[in-house]
Amino acid sequence: MIGIPLGLLTANGVEWWVHKHWLHGRGKNRDSFWSFHWHDHHRNVRRSDHHDVDYTVPFWKSTPRFKEVVSLVGSAVAVAPLFPVAPFFVGTLWYANANYYRKHKKSHLDIEWARAHLPWHYDHHMGPDQNQNWCVTRPWFDHLMGTRVPYLGTPRCARDDRRREARAAPRPTAAAA
Repeated sequence: MIGIPLGLLTANGVEWWVHKHWLHGRGKNRDSFWSFHWHDHHRNVRRSDHHDVDYTVPFWKSTPRFKEVVSLVGSAVAVAPLFPVAPFFVGTLWYANANYYRKHKKSHLDIEWARAHLPWHYDHHMGPDQNQNWCVTRPWFDHLMGTRVPYLGTPRCARDDRRREARAAPRPTAAAA
């Protein structure tokens, strides 16, 4: 049963590392398989106050989501041979993949839920530095690696929220004046 905490820790570390080095590091290169993350997902989220329209369509109709699902399924298949010798560890990694997908999707469809339950992920997308706060499901490795930088609840966030609200407010028309 030691496989359960080891699996959770491993999954969080891999989540941090892949996000930092593949999704952002390699992903900034438009020719990379991983470019969907930076060039599509981050663009959508920054333009829509953390909402990502790609999560409103079936995953096979969205290239970024399709690649996300293929990557998660691929990693689950890659660890499957370990199942006979480490069933709790592998089972926990499979759980962590499903949990990652569920939480990531929900965070980009329900912004208030994201702000309340995954503030570190909201901070990653909406904060001033998108090269911090790499974890999605739990901020463990961000704390361990010194990359957890709070944004929600700061004066800057309050200022940015007011600016976004002002931009979203209906503007008076000449006829109303």
